[in-house]
Amino acid sequence: MFFILDKAILGMALLRLISGCLEIFVALLIIKFNDIEKALIVNSSLALVGPPILLITTVIGLTGMADKVSLTKILWVIGGVGCILYGVKSN
Repeated sequence: MFFILDKAILGMALLRLISGCLEIFVALLIIKFNDIEKALIVNSSLALVGPPILLITTVIGLTGMADKVSLTKILWVIGGVGCILYGVKSN
């Protein structure tokens, strides 16, 4: 009856729940401010939170899979995440 969750799964899920709650909180702030300039500032602050959450959850997932996946595939995943971050980086 009891499910034993992997620590990596639990860590990844908790980070995503925290990130989702932060998104909802920002949406409520935008509604409360009812001002486009303030809303844009609050919304763009989420750009500071997204990439670190992506990196941390990916690292947790890769750490949990380290014994099941070859080093080459882990490097491909890390390279892919790096390409995503480079692609969305604002200049």
